[in-house]
Amino acid sequence: MNTELLEIQPEEVKFIFEFQKQSSCCIRLTNRSDHHVAFKVKTTCAKKYCVRPHTGIIKPNLTCSFTVTMQAQNAVPSDFVCKDKFLIQSTIVPKGTKEEHITSTTFSKEEGKHIEEKRLQVILVSPPSSPVLSPMNEISRIRPYNASPESNDDFAQRYSCYAPVEEGIEVSKTRKSVCVVAMKKEQSLARKHTEELRLSNDVEEMKSKLRELESLLRQEKLRNNENTRTKGQIGFQFLFVVVVGLSGLYLGYMLKS
Repeated sequence: MNTELLEIQPEEVKFIFEFQKQSSCCIRLTNRSDHHVAFKVKTTCAKKYCVRPHTGIIKPNLTCSFTVTMQAQNAVPSDFVCKDKFLIQSTIVPKGTKEEHITSTTFSKEEGKHIEEKRLQVILVSPPSSPVLSPMNEISRIRPYNASPESNDDFAQRYSCYAPVEEGIEVSKTRKSVCVVAMKKEQSLARKHTEELRLSNDVEEMKSKLRELESLLRQEKLRNNENTRTKGQIGFQFLFVVVVGLSGLYLGYMLKS
């Protein structure tokens, strides 16, 4: 097939990285063919990311999107380099196929089956107003020599929660305690969001496994029905041969007598 089934925009998964905060990225998929196309999104680090939806069906010449959410991180990666990747698989499916019919076998590389795969690299960027991100999610700036000095009040107000008290600046104990409480509350919310994302991922994985199990059960049921019909036909043919044989023996006996 000369043309790609899906047009993917953007061609990288870009996150604005902020310390202990979630970040999301939206990816658009456009069906460039005249067929119904099924897609599936995989990642090299499933516990770190949440993809919604991770499977779907796109009608001809239409567009859909999925959202990738990166969980809150407790450490800043070195030089903002991330080696995580996402894999988008796509294939043509019959018209009328529903999302619950999509299983792992849908994207199996069988002989004569066309499966397209596209890999997207994860890119981390700092917030627009933050050229450099320190471990405490603050901005590291270098003031020019001729720049106007920053007042002590402004400096204390900006860094009172995280930075140590410098010479000539005093921070009250009340403000410190309020900052500590706020930090603990933010960390608690981050842990809660992380647990909710993990639970949601587990539920989606369980649903996918159930759909695969239902598909296998349907195939096994059809196979059993075919075997039952075959056995019934063999039994009927054998009984017919026996009846014909007995009838022939009876007629032969009657003719001789």
